[in-house]
Parts: sequence; structure tokens; C-alpha cells
Amino acid sequence: MSETQPSRKRNFIANIFISSDEPRLRAGWRLLLQTLLMIVLAIILQLAFEFIFPPSKNGNANFLISQILELMTFTSSIYLARRFLDKRSFVSLGLQINKQAATDILAGIGITFVIMGLIYFAEVAAGWLTFESFAWQSESAASVITGVLTFFAVFVFVGWNEELLSRGYHLQTLASGTNLFWGVVISSSVFGLAHLGNPNATWISAAGIFFAGLFLAYGYLRTGQLWLSIGLHIGWNFFEGVIFGFPVSGLDIYRLIRHQIQGPEIWTGGAFGPEAGLIVLPALAVGSVLIYFYTRGRRIAE
Repeated sequence: MSETQPSRKRNFIANIFISSDEPRLRAGWRLLLQTLLMIVLAIILQLAFEFIFPPSKNGNANFLISQILELMTFTSSIYLARRFLDKRSFVSLGLQINKQAATDILAGIGITFVIMGLIYFAEVAAGWLTFESFAWQSESAASVITGVLTFFAVFVFVGWNEELLSRGYHLQTLASGTNLFWGVVISSSVFGLAHLGNPNATWISAAGIFFAGLFLAYGYLRTGQLWLSIGLHIGWNFFEGVIFGFPVSGLDIYRLIRHQIQGPEIWTGGAFGPEAGLIVLPALAVGSVLIYFYTRGRRIAE
């Protein structure tokens, strides 16, 4: 008769801090430490930059610089947390570099062009938007090109930074501690709450950003990689603000199309932008259908 070995009892401290199935910290502690590391790095980098370079009077340049500093902060803190706390590779977050990665980014940008175009023309058709002018009618070609390229670069950084954090580290770490459903829901909730600090933000806008977070998570779930979500995020902000002239999550940025919005705020989102209006929901539904058909029949990358 074979003897059954008794399971080894874990002490109280181990149960609190260490995962039950492998020798690494529990998901909650990993998230907390990554957040603290990110805050510390952000403070150090900001102070170092301000010490070396005097503040710029150019608001667009400051916006770009802030995203570059976030790039350094987010990427380095997540890399260190993934490597030493999660005991996983950075690439395993969904960052395999190949031809498909470039295709996914471009597809995400294309899908959001359709979404924002639908929102723009729906508001025009409803009489909620009054066109005023194009940027090039009052600015030089050099000024227009500079504005467009600056904010495209800004939104490339925003797309990388926020997707790496929200659909990358937050979603996947939460899923490892709970399950995929709660990983998506909680990370999207945090994503929405994080935008409450934006100008003109309300609890309605936070709910809209929550649904946008679910939409971006869908891109990750359909591919197993972050590239499609990054492309969706880049395109969403760029087309929403620069091309179609809406506020981007409450931020008034460089716009090619100048217009006035006078429709009902519950639908248009008012000064925060479409994410705070009901119009975003059918747009997200259309975008989700496009994601489905783009990824149909595709094997999810591990």
C-alpha cells in the first residue's frame, strides 16, 4: 500500500504574500510594487529633466516631452516588474515583433478611422456639429505639418504607454490572480477612473472610457498580442482629435477641422469628447465587429 504524503503547510506570511501555485508574489503585491516603482521613477525623471532643461513655453512641445518621460517610466517599471516580480519575459506581455505586429498596428489605426468618421458624419447629419474652417485656411503649411506630426508622435507614445500598462501589465497580472473576465473588467475600470483627472471629466466620461477599455481589451483577446490594441489606441486619439476635431478625453489639442458642437451633451459628450456621450456606444459596436472580421480564423498567439 502506497503512502500519501501530507501536503506541506504554508505559514501565515507565505499565504499572504506568495502565490499558491508558484514561487512568486501574489498578483496584488506585484501590481502594488510596479505602481510604486512607476511613481518613484516618474518623480526622478521629471526632476532630472527639469534640472537639465528649462521649461518650454511651447505647450505642444511640453505635451510631447511628458509622453516621452511616461514612455521611459512606464516601459522601465513594467520591464523590471515583469522580469523580477512576475518572473516572465517582457515579450510575453504580447509584444512579439514580426510582420503581423506591423499589420495589426495599421489595422487598428484603420479601424478607428472608420469609427471616428462615423461619429463625425453622424453628428453632422443630426445637426449637432457646425463646421467652421480647416486649419490650413488660417495657418501656414509648415505650421499645419508640424502640428499634425507632433500630435501623431504624441499619440504613438500614448498608445504604447497606456496599452502596455492597461491591457498589458494590469489586465494580465489581474487575470493571473483572478481570471480573465475579472482581469478585463477591473483593468478597464482602472483605465476609466484614471481619466477622471482629465479636463471636463465626469463619472459619465469615466463610464465611456471603461467601455473603450473593454473595446481595446477585445483587440488583445482576439490576437493574444498588444499590437492591435496599440494601433486602435493611436488611431482613436489621432483621428478623434487631429483629423476630426473633437476633444480627446477632455484635452483641446491641435485640430485640422475646426467646428462647434451644439448637440445634446448626453449624446455628443460635450467638452470631454465622444467618449462621454452615448454616440460612442454604437461606434464601439461597429469597431468590435471590424475587429472580429479582421481577426476571424486567426490563431491566437501564445
